[in-house]
Amino acid sequence: MSDKFKVLSEVIKNRRSIKPPKMNGKQIPDEQIWELLRLADWAPTHKITEPWRFLVYSGDKAKAFALEHAELYKNSISPENFKQDKYEKILGNGKNVSHIVVTYLKRSFNVDIPEIEEIAAVAAAIENILLGATAIGIAGFWSTGGMTHKNEMKKFLKIADEDIVMGILYFGYTDGFHDGKRIIPLSEKVTWNK
Repeated sequence: MSDKFKVLSEVIKNRRSIKPPKMNGKQIPDEQIWELLRLADWAPTHKITEPWRFLVYSGDKAKAFALEHAELYKNSISPENFKQDKYEKILGNGKNVSHIVVTYLKRSFNVDIPEIEEIAAVAAAIENILLGATAIGIAGFWSTGGMTHKNEMKKFLKIADEDIVMGILYFGYTDGFHDGKRIIPLSEKVTWNK
């Protein structure tokens, strides 16, 4: 295998989801986040619709976003379904992070492309970001929890009803090694026809 393949393989195999509480609060230079977004912009996109959009929050704005997200949850959930621990978890996500990147799909109607292809394009853009973060030693977490997929979040973010919030990405630095695993052997996931 080529050296490029070996490097890419190493980055892919070492990518981990590091939850915000395991981040240490050290700030990432904004330019590094820009570099990650530049990688996202090279994701595959059918008919070059480039449907990915990013709302970036850094420093105090990241903490403010976490508070607003927690309050959005609190104000959108009926009192009997409200969970204090979930509220505190959403709020706590802003404590140790450097940057939060809300990623959404900007739906294009001027071309005939199935929604699933646009979703796949944005997911590929997100994975490009996460792989790039791993390559430069930044911890990342792709969250779909809290209010991520609720209409209230779209209204809060001021995006169109047809757009889709694909995730909230949390970035920071972490201390220590985070092991990964796969449970199902690859041989059970592949049917090879020859």
